[in-house]
Amino acid sequence: MIAKKNLIWFLIISFGLAWILFLLPITFGEPGTQARQIASMICWALAMWMPGIAALLVTHFVAKESLSTLNLRSLGRKRFYLWAWLLPTAFSIAAGLLTLAFGAGQLDLEFTIIREAMAQIPDEQAISPILAFTLQAIFAFTLAPLINTLFALGEELGWRGFLLPQLLPMGQRKAIVLSGAIWGLWHAPAVLQGLNYPGTPILGVFLMIIFCMLMGTVFSWLYLETRSPWAPALAHGTLNAVAGIPLVLLADINLSVGGSITSPIGWIPLALFVGWLIWTKRLPVKTEPEEGICSE
Repeated sequence: MIAKKNLIWFLIISFGLAWILFLLPITFGEPGTQARQIASMICWALAMWMPGIAALLVTHFVAKESLSTLNLRSLGRKRFYLWAWLLPTAFSIAAGLLTLAFGAGQLDLEFTIIREAMAQIPDEQAISPILAFTLQAIFAFTLAPLINTLFALGEELGWRGFLLPQLLPMGQRKAIVLSGAIWGLWHAPAVLQGLNYPGTPILGVFLMIIFCMLMGTVFSWLYLETRSPWAPALAHGTLNAVAGIPLVLLADINLSVGGSITSPIGWIPLALFVGWLIWTKRLPVKTEPEEGICSE
């Protein structure tokens, strides 16, 4: 049976604190100003830890359980960490290639985005756009996922480490879909300010929910296979590191259509992978009888 009190308090804390942080940058001036950009970067990074804080508070003070139940000291089966690192990278690359294939964007080997950013740098400190892109890509595929994992753990401790297990009594399929939808809705204030879908903020809220349901299925699979929030946290950190790489190589794109893993075209590889998990019976994940969790 679902512990409704635990669930309600978790949602109040994780949404309440995060939405305050998501909206706080509005008080720092118009969009695009330096003060607004810095405030958004700091506040939104802090917001990522609000679900994790909610999980810790509710587990200790509401459920009155040991924090060890959140499995922060456990890594689970190590091979799934390779999946966690490689999958978001593969999805991101596929999103870029599919955008080109569908004609939803043009290949930009002039690196216009990088050139525009580097225009603000004094000539004596500038490097070639190709070198800048190469260094950015290497960092995104190697060190950035590890650094981002420290922030992503805040979300994954909440969404997959706490919320998903709370919903599992209704069955894995329903729990995965519902937890993904909640995760997507949680982003609403940031999406309405232009996150991921600039130019179509209202539509973007619904697009974000669908994306999070798909991506959340992959993260949930990683959690259920390891019973650790660290595996989805690594996947989440990798996603945040590599999602923007295709955008550097594309021009004339509408992010509400293609160009990114969060765009509808980018959902295709996600949906195919989720379909493969179901077809090969990797999902629902088989659980031990004594765990008392319904897998259907």
